[in-house]
Amino acid sequence: MDIIIENYLNEIDLDIRKTNNARFMDQKVTPDVLSIIADSILEFVWDDIEKEFTTTDIWNSNFSKTNILDIFRKPDLDNPNATNEYDKFFGQPLKMLWYSKLLNEEKRWRKNYYKINNYKILEYISIKERNSLKFIQKYLYKVLKDSWIIKLFNDFFDEQNKDSFYTLKQWFIDFMISNTPINEVLEPKRIFTKIINPLAFWLRKHWTIKWHLSKSPISYDDLMYNRTNWRDIWNKMTTETREEYEFRSKEEVLRRRWRYTDYSINRAKRTIYKLYHPNSEINDELSNCEATQVHHIFMKSEFPKLADYVENLILLTGSQHSVKAHPSNNTRVVDKDYQLLLLLAKSDNIKKSIDKWEMIYSFEDFIHVLNTWLSSSLSISSSFSDIISELSGMYNSWEKR
Repeated sequence: MDIIIENYLNEIDLDIRKTNNARFMDQKVTPDVLSIIADSILEFVWDDIEKEFTTTDIWNSNFSKTNILDIFRKPDLDNPNATNEYDKFFGQPLKMLWYSKLLNEEKRWRKNYYKINNYKILEYISIKERNSLKFIQKYLYKVLKDSWIIKLFNDFFDEQNKDSFYTLKQWFIDFMISNTPINEVLEPKRIFTKIINPLAFWLRKHWTIKWHLSKSPISYDDLMYNRTNWRDIWNKMTTETREEYEFRSKEEVLRRRWRYTDYSINRAKRTIYKLYHPNSEINDELSNCEATQVHHIFMKSEFPKLADYVENLILLTGSQHSVKAHPSNNTRVVDKDYQLLLLLAKSDNIKKSIDKWEMIYSFEDFIHVLNTWLSSSLSISSSFSDIISELSGMYNSWEKR
């Protein structure tokens, strides 16, 4: 994955001094927002990758109305008072995707029309926010390198203190004002935050919070637009007590977490469905009909943290799902012998996908899924042969008990 992204970025010039464009990064471009916007684009174009679209098309799509409104607690998409907010929420990630040349842009009649330029990497970003974060990190590094300002950021990360932080921030503000149409301080400061923080997480360094240097290294949650801090939800109403406000806000945090988890699982299922449909991923006597069931190899009820991993999902026919995977259609039970066959089939499909340089699966994530369930000693240095040997050994030991 890393090699594909790096090779892609090495072929394009992202020098701010040449483009004079400040829209290479912006306030709404966070891993979770960028991922769901990429997902929205792919859902809108579906199988027509030449299809044009505008910000308004993505904004008004059924997919956006169904997911973004609820997950990010945004006002109704049709609310005229929300126009400015949604213009930024959808427009800023689209501009970043255009600057990175994953999208092409053409201006006609004062409106920007977009078209997908690199489907593979856009799909990679859409699958999960960690993919999105990885792309953002590598992309930002390339922008800074091409613009010949990476050394200033490296110097700050090497020696993190208030002086180095404020020196870098002021230098970046001056750089942006000199090389882009920006003519005020506030906007560069906002962009600066969105550059420093993903890179800080990559390097496990201190970050910027409210435009000041943090006291501790950044966490994954701090990078997200949809942060889980209940104090960020909304303001306290004058009619409610402090306890009522805290209860209401914490309940909203839990609801958002559940809703985003639900979306993430469905997103992973859609990815597997689109990749293999109409064929089952395992060939047996029940595979001779349309495959419609995306099955969790390791059950969601037992391993909820693995529920949105594409490496834990496999496409089956209805009969395979209800007769073999879950005997007698009891979804609380799995047939371990069939589970082994599913894992072996999944391992083979993941290997084929990776060998073809597709960007659907992560070998590291597959190892994580297996180790979580099997408590094995597999690592990213393991081979697929090691995986097959480990799986067979584990299941054979279970049969002897």
